[in-house]
Amino acid sequence: MPRLAHNVFFTLTDKSPAKVEELVAACKKYLNVQPGIVFFAAGPLVPDLARPVNDRDWDVGLHLVFVDKAAHDAYQDDPTHNQFIAAMKANWSKVRVFDSYV
Repeated sequence: MPRLAHNVFFTLTDKSPAKVEELVAACKKYLNVQPGIVFFAAGPLVPDLARPVNDRDWDVGLHLVFVDKAAHDAYQDDPTHNQFIAAMKANWSKVRVFDSYV
């Protein structure tokens, strides 16, 4: 059974370093506690990688790999995931989600 990679790229309204770090810290607090996660990482855009092929229209990246689709689906409904959204969404101008089997 393939694992499911869930990559989320957040573009912030307030792009200050403090707000970027606040979102990264919230990802670490709320989004790596659900069952079925085999990989978790969250962090800011790398500022010095600006090749023409680099998409730079985001501020914080969230990267999760789940053991399977069922674990991903359960994560979407998990109370901590919903707490994260409620706490952080006011500063999101755009959120892009890329899911793939890996």
